[in-house]
Amino acid sequence: MEDDTDNTFSEFLELVSTDPSDIIDELAAKGWGDGLPIIPPTPERVEAMLGGAAEPDEVIATLEPRLGEATRRIIAVNAVMAGCLPEHMEVLTAAVRALARPEFNLRGVNATTHPVAPLLIVHGAPGFSGGLGAFGPGNRANATTGRALRFILMHVAGARPGDGDASTQGQPSKYTYCVAENISASPWESYPRSRGIAAQRAVTLHAGENPHNFHDMESEAPEPILEKAASVMATLGCNNAPIGQGEFFIGLSPEHAQTIAAAGWNRLDVQMFLYESARRPMSDLKRHFAMRAWRPWQEGLAEHADAPMTDNPDNIKVFVVGGAGKHSCVIPSWGMTRSVTLPIDG
Repeated sequence: MEDDTDNTFSEFLELVSTDPSDIIDELAAKGWGDGLPIIPPTPERVEAMLGGAAEPDEVIATLEPRLGEATRRIIAVNAVMAGCLPEHMEVLTAAVRALARPEFNLRGVNATTHPVAPLLIVHGAPGFSGGLGAFGPGNRANATTGRALRFILMHVAGARPGDGDASTQGQPSKYTYCVAENISASPWESYPRSRGIAAQRAVTLHAGENPHNFHDMESEAPEPILEKAASVMATLGCNNAPIGQGEFFIGLSPEHAQTIAAAGWNRLDVQMFLYESARRPMSDLKRHFAMRAWRPWQEGLAEHADAPMTDNPDNIKVFVVGGAGKHSCVIPSWGMTRSVTLPIDG
């Protein structure tokens, strides 16, 4: 492994023990790791992860707040530590590029007291799970790639609890937060294609909360299903309430998506219905939030009006994820951030 006093990887550190418990302690003393066992990133393992990359020290992204440089080699070191396989590197590298996009606002994501974590959604890359239990344990690609992305946030961007990550309580998805879109079970085109990206493989990064479940076991029409989603969206507790530009990601299960599509609804229909349905009275919102980041037209709404929970239907992003069962989820945004979808470089 490599080490220096700034917690970057610039000099080799010889571990005094190969015992997993000792390694955790050694890394923790350096400010590395997440408290769980790691794979020691030996030179041999890192080289295997790099897969003969022509420019292993190419800077892929500079990450705030530390302005740490994520080179291919550094990405590989963190991928090894997290337990990734070499075939996960392309996905992880694309995700790191997405982190650095200015609209994602990584400095704000790391500096806020909100429990935000970057959700990595993988589109079209083999091995990643978008089926039954996709947000949970059991799939190596999901678990380790999401964890590696968190390691990069901690070790390169400096997002450790404290000065680099100010989240008041944190959330479990700060360990790992990665799923795949269930494209094969979707009645619509893939999410990246809906965003104008024709690549077969892509990643999306959304800075959000943990998934908020909603269920509908009985409905045979779109409206009752989506009314339940709207009820989850229209809560005073999420940042979308006082932040007008906030996004919502709606993870529809295949059964809910099929029911909605069977009625002739497309993705835009879902967005429009949720935009019109997920609302709160202006009087409630103003009573609870003296500080608001709203558009001028939102501030101009009458006191008795019902205000939308986001300022544009396009801020409602719909994708299909999960397996059998009539449970879906809403993933609210931190608010002052925009999701990023990028192709995976082949």
